[in-house]
Formats: sequence, C-alpha cells, structure tokens
Amino acid sequence: MNLTEKLREHAVERAEQAALVDRHRGRDRVLTFGGLDRQVDAVARGLADAGYRPGERVLVFHPVSLELYVFLLACFRAGVVAVLADPSGGREFLSVVCRRARPKGFFGPLKARLFRWLIPEMRRLPVVGMGAGSGSGPEFASHDGGDGHPALLTFTSGSTGEPKGAVRTHGFLLNQHRALEESLELRAGEVDLITLPVFALANLASGLTSVLADGDLGRPGEVDPVRVAGQIRRLEVTRVTAAPAFFEAMLVGGMPGSVRKVFTGGAPVFPDFLERLDGTGAEVTVVYGSTEAEPISELPYREWRPEWLERIAEGAGLPVGRAVCDVAVLPDRFGEPLMAMTEEEFAGMCLGVGGRGEVLVAGPQVLEGYLDGRGDEETKVRVGERVWHRTGDAGWLDDAGCLWMLGRCPARVRAGERMCYPLEVEAAMRVAHPGLRCALVEVGGRGALVVEGECAADVRDMSGRLGIERVIPLAKIPMDRRHQSKVDYVRLRAALGGE
Repeated sequence: MNLTEKLREHAVERAEQAALVDRHRGRDRVLTFGGLDRQVDAVARGLADAGYRPGERVLVFHPVSLELYVFLLACFRAGVVAVLADPSGGREFLSVVCRRARPKGFFGPLKARLFRWLIPEMRRLPVVGMGAGSGSGPEFASHDGGDGHPALLTFTSGSTGEPKGAVRTHGFLLNQHRALEESLELRAGEVDLITLPVFALANLASGLTSVLADGDLGRPGEVDPVRVAGQIRRLEVTRVTAAPAFFEAMLVGGMPGSVRKVFTGGAPVFPDFLERLDGTGAEVTVVYGSTEAEPISELPYREWRPEWLERIAEGAGLPVGRAVCDVAVLPDRFGEPLMAMTEEEFAGMCLGVGGRGEVLVAGPQVLEGYLDGRGDEETKVRVGERVWHRTGDAGWLDDAGCLWMLGRCPARVRAGERMCYPLEVEAAMRVAHPGLRCALVEVGGRGALVVEGECAADVRDMSGRLGIERVIPLAKIPMDRRHQSKVDYVRLRAALGGE
C-alpha cells in the first residue's frame, strides 16, 4: 500500500471536497479529491506509456503548485521514484544530485527546462510531460512493490560536506503520515495553509484541504501578509503550518480570526515569538523534526511552564516538548563514527536526566540509511537490530521527559573556561532582549556573539555574564535558504572571514 491508496479512499468518500488549492495568475485554482485522483491516474498512465518503469527515477524541478503534487502522486502510483532537488543549492550541487541519483527524465515548467541547459548532467535528460496515457481506461492499479520500494529521493544541502541522498520508501511515507497525523492533529475536513511542501502529502492522506500559501514558498519570510491574509479569509483556512519566518511576516499584518491552530518548526522557536503567536488566539504547537526524522517531538504552547523562562535565561537552551519517537542523548562525539553495539552497551552510553550531549532518534518515521550508504558511517549507529540516527543536534532531557535543544553539535564554541552550544547563549539573550537576532560563533578560537544591527551596552554586559567577551555588530545575519528562520553559521563564518 502507498499514500495514493489513501487518496483513492478519499476520492470516493469526499469526492467534491477541495484537496488542493493554489493561486495562479490572480485566481484560485481548486482540485477536488475526485479530480485529483483522476489526474493522478492519467499522469501515472502517461508515465507507464512513456516507458518509465517502477524503480526508475525522474528529477522533479517544479515550484510548489497543483501540478507538482499531481506529478509526485502519479510517480508514487506508477512506482517511479521522484527526485527533488533544491535549486538554491547551485549548479555544482545540482550536478552532484544528477550524478548520484542517475535520473531517467526531467519534469519542470518552461523556465526550469531552459535552466537545465546550464548544467550538462541535466541537459541530457528527456523532458517528462503531464500528458495523459492511452485513453481513460480502467482505474490505474497502484504499483505494489512493498513497503521497502523507494518513493521519494531528496538531498541534504551539502553545506557541511557531500550532499546525502535521503530515500523515503512507501512504507516510510505511510509511517511518517501516521506520526504527523497524530502530532499535527490532522482531521479530515479541516483547511490547512501550508508553506512546507512535505506536509501536504500527510494532509492529502488524512483528508484535509491543503491551501498552498500565495507567495514564493522558497522565501517564506518574504510573503505579502496582506495577500496571504486575504487568501486565508477567502478560503476559510482553519489552520496554518509554517516556519517561524512566515509567521513573523504574517504577524506584521495580523492573523485572521478563522485560524484556530498554528504549527511551527524547522528552526529555533523563541519564547517571545511564541507569546506573540499565542496572542492571535490560535492554539500554537511547536514541532521539532528533520529531513531524516519528522516529527521528533511536539510542544503545545498550552503546556508551556512559566519557570522555563528562568532556565532559558540561565543557558538551558530551548524546550521542544515530548518526543514522539525514541530519543537518546549520548556524549557529544559528533563527527566520530560509532561502531555497532549491543542494547546494553548503548544503554551504558546514554546520559541521564540533565546530561547534555548529542541527540539520537529511532522509530518508524526515522530514516535508517542514505542513498548507496554514503553518509551512514557518521550519522547512523546500529544497536542490536535497530538503527539509530544521529541528528547532529545537541540537547538534553529534563525530569519530566521534555527534550531541550542546545544547537548544532559542530557549532559549539569555547566560552570562558567551558564549551557551549549556540542556543545556550542565543536563547538566553533573546529572553532578556525580545526580538534580538544574534548568533554565537567561533572567532579566533573563542566564542563571539554576533548581533544584528546596533549593539546596546546592556547586550554587551549580558554577553559578558554568559562568558562571551566579544560582541560583533553586523548589518545582516545570514539565515538558511530553505526556511529563512535559522542562522546559516557556515555563511556567517564566511562573512566574518576578515575577523
């Protein structure tokens, strides 16, 4: 079984309900569950008629739209593997993706087809269209290659090394859907505005209407809040799932009252921002996850504890709630491979309550390996019959089972006589100075706090109390290209190259 079988069920039970809505050339385009299922059938039949066989790969280079989801779901139904690559990665990144994935075809709009001529490995790929297959015919039978059949291949950015290929099988996507359905409280009939494309797949499988936010979803922090607010009101959106940068933009214009639930993640979610989101009247939930494990934990704001602010101010990092998969914290040996071990040996390594170290996760929604095994050695560890994923994030568990994030393991720096992680300082600064954008980086072998804009004297004083002696003002701190919500430490260090 795969996700398109869930779609087929909804096509029968709620044929006239909107499944997907986007904004195209100034008008709303609506695709019902019944219509979506028919289009997916037609495109899947077209793929088969064009000679694409189960297991073969097609590079998908299309902006988020109705066409993207129709094609993705058609690939799933036909057993073809969709390869997604982020254009912002640059030419060399895309060349590596093509060499590693070895796709047989290319799917994208005219602009993308022209762009592909700039990259030799993409230039040779034949273009795959949205044309229907031979006649309407009987219902197209979904390919059933078992839970282990690959469905989706994406690549990490490669900013800290070679890009790693994350292969999601049909079984994995179903497990991820079940986990997201529970964590995000997905209920059939709700209307969800999304900016994070992966969540639309879970919505479709759960019978929700997915409204694709009106704007460039590759730049969520730059959406027009007035335009999106109009979309929310017009389409009676009841919930929004997006990165913090998107909500920061929306809060400028005000969130329409129809929104009853808000889910955010993909970057640090600071207390002052959460309080502002809560002020919209919607139920707010923080979701922590990654490419390899989505979701890992959830934190409904109604469970926020006032005493956490004091902990954060003292360098505890940021709480991300209770885990929805298995979580362990080991001494930070990130970058050093961990050999296979027994359950007893693993348990002996795990840190107890309050122990700060590297966060590892395991569960049905956690990827157990990368394409061709490249990247497994440093990010996976076999414990008995299970594979644990090393997130590369540092954190700790409190006595109530709440997971706290401290930042990326390789980003830790020396502060005074100790080593510390970015969020120990950045979150503490944010509690004292709401809205402050800052970043802890290593400069000259010591920790330095980079502050965006003018640097007030009290910011310098507090930084010193946290063991950071140097403060560097910077006009603009670079943020990640995908969510525009978390500090891009690699680009920041490059910007400080002269320091």
